[in-house]
Amino acid sequence: MADSPSVTFAADIRSGSKAESSMSSFESFQFQRAGSRIGTPAGVARVSTRRSASERFGSLCDLRDEAARFVYINDAERTSAPPARLPDNSVHTTKYSVLTFIPRNLYEQFHRVAYVYFLILAALNQVPQLGVFSPAASILPLAFVLGVTAVKDAYEDWRRHLSDKTENSRTASVLVGGVFRPKRWKDIQVGEVVRVVANETLPCDIVLLSTSDPTGVAYVQTINLDGESNLKTRYAKLETIPTPPEALAGVIKCEKPNRNIYGFLATVDLDGRRAVSLGPSNIVLRGCELKNTTWAIGVAVYTGRDTKVMLNSSGAPSKRSRLETHMNREIIVLAVVLVLLCSIVSLLTGIWLGDHSDEFGVIPYFRKRDFSSNDPDGTYKWYGASAQVAFTFMMGVIQFQVMIPIALIISMELVRVGQAYFMVQDKHMFDGKRQAKFQCRALNINEDLGQIKYVFSDKTGTLTKNRMEFRCASVHGGDFSDTDGGDGHSVTEEDGVVLRPKTAVKTDPKLVALLKDGAGAKADSARDFFLTLATCNTIVPIVIDGGTADPGVRLVEYQGESPDEQALVYAAAAYGYTLVERTSGHIIIDVFGTRQRYEVLGLHEFDSDRKRMSVIIGCPDKTVMLFVKGADSSMFGVIDKTINSDLVQATEKHLHSYSSLGLRTLVIGMRELSQAEFQEWQMAYEKASTALLGRGNLLRGVAANIERNLRLLGASGIEDKLQDGVPEAIEKLRQAGIKVWVLTGDKQETAISIGYSCKLLTREMTQIVINSHSRDSCTKSLDDAISMVDKFQSFSTDSQARVPLALIIDGNSLVYIFDTDREEKLFEVAIACDVVLCCRVAPLQKAGIVDLIKKRTSDMTLAIGDGANDVSMIQMADVGIGISGQEGRQAVMASDFAMGQFRFLVPLLLVHGHWNYQRMGYMILYNFYRNATFVFMLFWYVLYTGFTLTTAITEWSSVLYSVIYTAVPTIVVAILDKDLGRRTLLKYPQLYGAGQCEENYNLRLFIFIMMDSVWQSLAIFFIPYLAYRKSVIDGASLGDLWTLSVVILVNIHLAMDVIRWNWITHAAIWGSIVATWICVMIIDSIPIMPGFWAIYKVMGTGLFWALLLAVTVAGMIPHFAAKAFKEYFTPSDIQIAREMEKWQDTHDVTHPEVQMSTVVRV
Repeated sequence: MADSPSVTFAADIRSGSKAESSMSSFESFQFQRAGSRIGTPAGVARVSTRRSASERFGSLCDLRDEAARFVYINDAERTSAPPARLPDNSVHTTKYSVLTFIPRNLYEQFHRVAYVYFLILAALNQVPQLGVFSPAASILPLAFVLGVTAVKDAYEDWRRHLSDKTENSRTASVLVGGVFRPKRWKDIQVGEVVRVVANETLPCDIVLLSTSDPTGVAYVQTINLDGESNLKTRYAKLETIPTPPEALAGVIKCEKPNRNIYGFLATVDLDGRRAVSLGPSNIVLRGCELKNTTWAIGVAVYTGRDTKVMLNSSGAPSKRSRLETHMNREIIVLAVVLVLLCSIVSLLTGIWLGDHSDEFGVIPYFRKRDFSSNDPDGTYKWYGASAQVAFTFMMGVIQFQVMIPIALIISMELVRVGQAYFMVQDKHMFDGKRQAKFQCRALNINEDLGQIKYVFSDKTGTLTKNRMEFRCASVHGGDFSDTDGGDGHSVTEEDGVVLRPKTAVKTDPKLVALLKDGAGAKADSARDFFLTLATCNTIVPIVIDGGTADPGVRLVEYQGESPDEQALVYAAAAYGYTLVERTSGHIIIDVFGTRQRYEVLGLHEFDSDRKRMSVIIGCPDKTVMLFVKGADSSMFGVIDKTINSDLVQATEKHLHSYSSLGLRTLVIGMRELSQAEFQEWQMAYEKASTALLGRGNLLRGVAANIERNLRLLGASGIEDKLQDGVPEAIEKLRQAGIKVWVLTGDKQETAISIGYSCKLLTREMTQIVINSHSRDSCTKSLDDAISMVDKFQSFSTDSQARVPLALIIDGNSLVYIFDTDREEKLFEVAIACDVVLCCRVAPLQKAGIVDLIKKRTSDMTLAIGDGANDVSMIQMADVGIGISGQEGRQAVMASDFAMGQFRFLVPLLLVHGHWNYQRMGYMILYNFYRNATFVFMLFWYVLYTGFTLTTAITEWSSVLYSVIYTAVPTIVVAILDKDLGRRTLLKYPQLYGAGQCEENYNLRLFIFIMMDSVWQSLAIFFIPYLAYRKSVIDGASLGDLWTLSVVILVNIHLAMDVIRWNWITHAAIWGSIVATWICVMIIDSIPIMPGFWAIYKVMGTGLFWALLLAVTVAGMIPHFAAKAFKEYFTPSDIQIAREMEKWQDTHDVTHPEVQMSTVVRV
């Protein structure tokens, strides 16, 4: 991070350290070089420039006093004094307390408009003139739904509370009164000095003051922070190491808390001395573990909620599913129907009141004369006919309120939880190598997985393993790609123990011979080439005891943040340049059995702006060398091409060849620094690193100024192998009608080669390449692409014979396109192509490509990636998936779902996505149908009771209908039912198109089920009405018959649509009918209820049972007929596949989910 420097000094490192004592053993080796000799420089500097300004979240601005935090070492009271008032180290991930739970939870729940709607209705029902239900009955449905959600939220928060309590009660060693004493984590304050021992977890963010290593180096593991298991090096400043912690005093001026876990900008002033800069290599964050270091001491700078891990603990961004958005359209239609029904009742009420206005004095329901009063003109509270019409409208809204299903929202939440459980438990999406299950981080978009049309994928770490393997090298114009030379070199220790790199690398015998015995410029370049690979990195060598069965052999594991660096260092070791030790000030390399010590005088880490990394090394022969490695696009701009133009051309040719094979390439260069050049650089760096304003830009200028006029050494080719099953997975997705776009930062040749390997590109495709270096050429290329697309579309009228097209575009062209507002033309070309491959794209460009599709189509988009550079793309897409791979957990933390392999996308979309969409679509429509049937039945009754909004159904049955009587079956079916089996869905990926075409939920189906509900309500009401209209049956008995009829009918309707039965489904559907019967009997057994004993009387007649059967048969005839007609005469693909599933032999259906072969099939 260019804004976050750190500096150490070689003279101080050497003095008084054990490293000095070993110096003499390396001085005997004289590495002959041409050039001048200078004394060992006094300055050692480390410049960290890992991320560009566009990628940082914190450390973006200069460190001004008003934007800084002042931490007084060993003085927590002064540090936290007003106006600072810094928080303690306790963490609270809970949302509620005992006092705030009820009000805050209700406030959050009432953000749903539907809940506000039902609350208003419940309040209106409390008005005497509008009282359709009793107060308790009107509140029960809403209270039930709120209560269930509150219990769920309370349980989740209680678990968070227990976790917080455990975390806050842990103890750490804190300096108190000059002695380190145990102290609970939650009591640690900013400014206190903390001591951590090996394998302990850090309680807060600390700036290192000293470590058990004399040079101040500490090794930490950040797996709890970002998921990376490789060790990272952190350093204490040399100015703080000699002073005992109890005697240390000073002030740290650091940036205010921010979320950037990779950035830190600060200075430390020790008792009036000059300010020393602090950077990300000097801070260790809460949650990290100390490894391979006996102890480390640091001062707390961020505690509690201010720590970076807590600032990054927010969940994934909230997204709404497409199905839920469409559902609102139908809810609006139902609201219009509700208003229409109430308006009809109110209009008819007004007409009736007008016709009987002269009878109001004696009509019982409307009687306005009070004959019990002594006053002959006494009346009841009569507000007039107009007011009565208005009251009728509002009472109608209360009576018919279930037209908008209150239970649907919580039913959808429960169903999504059930669906997520089965996705997480799916063994076909379990990553055995990492022992990682599928993660469902966002529960509200499960059904969107069944409607994806575009997949935007990263390449490195997503399609590939991100486990690099060194394959070939171009050295001094020569190509060395023959790997028949064995597994490389081993190192023998003084005690006879053999050190062997953990990862073997095949070597080229010619290159090995050149390194050992060669002479001349080519041999010197080869030695400098591998010396660069061994030194220009941040790799930490770790010797593993007991790693082999042979006690005389130990393994050396190279750990670092970059898999590319690991592969290069393993390659250097295989060719005889073995990195065996690293400290903050020096590294030791075994060169074919001879150990050499190199002083690390400066290090410019890789960043995405410069796209290169450099190290300044003090060699054993007292020369100072600058070694640089980086991308060819940045390196050839700083290479001195006048030295040997033929060498540059040969290297460029080899780079093109390596890229065509799908290899990742790096260019290696170097130059010798004179004493004057080094001292100039050192002075410029010290000035830049201590600047309070513009430090980041100054440091970037220093790095760019030294990295120039390099001598080209060669280039490397690293293979990043495809993940298992990627070609087959992409083929399945394409067969399912899903367009796969790959967005990568790699070179065009590398991306195209990988495209062929993973079956993204085929030989039959016509490639449209847009690779421009100016606005005009980009505009012309885009116009030519549109012409080509139009030409091919005019030639290919038959979709089956259409020539497949592939668009290949680079990042520079995208910059010109987005800057000149030509996105519309790019969109026209892109959607006409079967494949889009974007090369050399920046993170924000990835998000821009996703947004290009989202803004201009209604198709669902999915983005999948594994690194921090994929976060913006993942958050932009409708569905974001993070791969828990080698690049940390930033993508996972920003995603909606997370998994271990790209191939898991096939069962996730084609199986679970299809099931989730089909189930959720049916459940929403069924809820609409179920409630509409009940409301229409009530409406028919109102038409025969003088439009008075009385009802024969008891108020408790009315409010329990959608909450208890019919809720469980639809939830169970939406979780467990499957229209097709897994093997069928994987064998025929085209079946996924049902979700893309919205076959399971659309306006046509909604209209159909509403028509069905009208018919069934007519059957439920009029068949019993016609049978009993001349009898003396009471209203309560008739109401019980209607209640049982509607519950039986809607459950039979559901049962007819169930495809796969199991005992849970049987228990839910038939148990719901039994439970309704029991509830009706209990209600009618209560003497104070108006229908006391009614059900027992009516059940004793044969007509009652005959009517139940007649209602069921008559009500189901249209649904059964329509279902039979559609399946036999106009079956869908899914229905045809279902019939194949029924009758086809199971052995013929067997088909692997994703074949585990990465062989390219052309």
